[in-house]
Amino acid sequence: MVETKGKTLLVFGGSGLVGMDILRQALANPAVTKVVAPTRRPLPVSVTHYAHLENPQIDFSELPDDAPWWQADAALCALGTTLKQAGSKAAFRLVDRDYVCAAARLSLRAGTRTFVLNSAVGASPRSGSFYLRVKGEVEHDLAAMDFRSLTLVRPSILDGGPRPDDRPGEVMGLLISRTFKPLIPKRLRAVKTSDVAAAMLQAALTAPVGQQVIESNAITRQR
Repeated sequence: MVETKGKTLLVFGGSGLVGMDILRQALANPAVTKVVAPTRRPLPVSVTHYAHLENPQIDFSELPDDAPWWQADAALCALGTTLKQAGSKAAFRLVDRDYVCAAARLSLRAGTRTFVLNSAVGASPRSGSFYLRVKGEVEHDLAAMDFRSLTLVRPSILDGGPRPDDRPGEVMGLLISRTFKPLIPKRLRAVKTSDVAAAMLQAALTAPVGQQVIESNAITRQR
């Protein structure tokens, strides 16, 4: 039986839909004794009232490489943006690849040996889609690092309520997925953000040795 008591978790992207679900579930899990969630702006009081949550405000372009909170039992990353929000391909790559990899390297250097990434279905460095190509590049970069346990979670369209930022393409995709669900392959159907968070949290707490990929159609089976 895997021992999961007294875990300290490091969560990146805690202000987003998946990240917020990770925080809610981790903070309510008795196996987790401390959660560190570095963000640009303070998190809402709905999570900050937990005594075992630490929410340092940081600038991802100037990460504090000597912060003590880099050392944890596991790091979970749900950082991400959109081309529209980023404003350019270069800015998108900066957030979705460079920031993620920088956080992973600093975590690993501090002794965090388990890393869980929220990626995307179809992620590949050879994809014709810029978005999926960047996601694939991040996966490739992380796989080259010396994590004892690396889990790549690849959800399809996320179903988790309204986002703080406008994503019309995702909204349309979610509507289509809900309307034509029986006709859509399972790996491409919308998946609840709470299920993605649960799969990521389970991977962080159990820390399976090596690299594993959890495709979208398998996410709910991880619970």
